[in-house]
Amino acid sequence: MNWNELEKFYSGKSVLVTGHTGFKGSWLTRMLTLAGAKVTGYSLNPPTDPSLFEIAGLEDTMDSVIGDVRDLARLQEVFERVQPQVVFHLAAQPIVRDSYKDPVYTYETNVMGTVNVLECVRRTKSVQSFLNVTTDKVYENKEWEYGYRECDPLDGYDPYSNSKSCSELVTHSYQKSFFQDGRCAISTSRAGNVIGGGDFANDRIIPDCVRSAGCGREIA
Repeated sequence: MNWNELEKFYSGKSVLVTGHTGFKGSWLTRMLTLAGAKVTGYSLNPPTDPSLFEIAGLEDTMDSVIGDVRDLARLQEVFERVQPQVVFHLAAQPIVRDSYKDPVYTYETNVMGTVNVLECVRRTKSVQSFLNVTTDKVYENKEWEYGYRECDPLDGYDPYSNSKSCSELVTHSYQKSFFQDGRCAISTSRAGNVIGGGDFANDRIIPDCVRSAGCGREIA
């Protein structure tokens, strides 16, 4: 889809983005607003300081709601008010090391958060398309030299990867159980390591290298 097609498709559409204050969510929100979409975001406060969301002034271009995807009642209220046509689900606990520190929070957010968003999609007749953005870490790690394929088995080992594998399975279950009539397209997208401006998170290759260079530390 080129930019003209993107504008034609999204112009005037009501779009809801979970995780809109994060790195990927901020860039997605920026693209959607430029394409003319009426964007509502549902997310916790920006996870880093500084944050791309604040630097880019995105709050002034959209309907930004601060909320937790673990809170089904609050999330449902937003769906009922906005009546979105397209839903992008990016809200997650995304750091592998943090998933070892707090696995319960990681599973609550990444698994039950997905359940809650899909339940709201199921209850909201206006939604025509739902995309769950997960990760390439969902696959069983066989230490292969080639890239993993969509048909390869899911089985992440660490709490982050495993919770995202579960998120994929939840999405598949809802698609088969509730959306076989075709009223809403259900899909997932397994993103790899994304590099771009405005990523201030810890445990990222490029940001960590830049921080190390700025402090005069050796880059290992």
